[in-house]
Amino acid sequence: MKNVTKLSEQDLKLGGKSSWHDQYKSSAWIFVGGLPYDLTEGDVLCVFSQYGEIVNVNLVRDKATGKSKGFAFICYEDQRSTVLAVDNLNGIKLVGKTLRVDHVQDYRPPKETDKTDDETRQLYMEGCAPKAEPPRPEKQQDPTVKSEKRHKSIKKERD
Repeated sequence: MKNVTKLSEQDLKLGGKSSWHDQYKSSAWIFVGGLPYDLTEGDVLCVFSQYGEIVNVNLVRDKATGKSKGFAFICYEDQRSTVLAVDNLNGIKLVGKTLRVDHVQDYRPPKETDKTDDETRQLYMEGCAPKAEPPRPEKQQDPTVKSEKRHKSIKKERD
């Protein structure tokens, strides 16, 4: 945590022209450690969404008990949000615990087991972000139909 803070301070002194964040520009994932154990995915989402649209949250839980292990991986829609989250949330206190926030170079979804249900498997692969509806193609009408309707309305107006 102290090293991340030092790197950020060096970036400020250099004017941010060549940042240490640049090596992570191909990954929109961050690691969050030191989370209070009683926080849920929704709580994590509320805190971290202030720096961008979150598309996936993996709050790591104990397989036997389902209780949080105190760390998570978060994916933002826009990679630039990771820089904001790392710079601004690393070292903050949340419910009395100090958070460690850092970039993740190569995130791999959790391994599936025999107990992994279909919904969880789908969440691992697709994330939890809302899906954008594909644009609807405009209905193209036959131009002769339009002209026939127009002729009928003109004829009614004359009569």
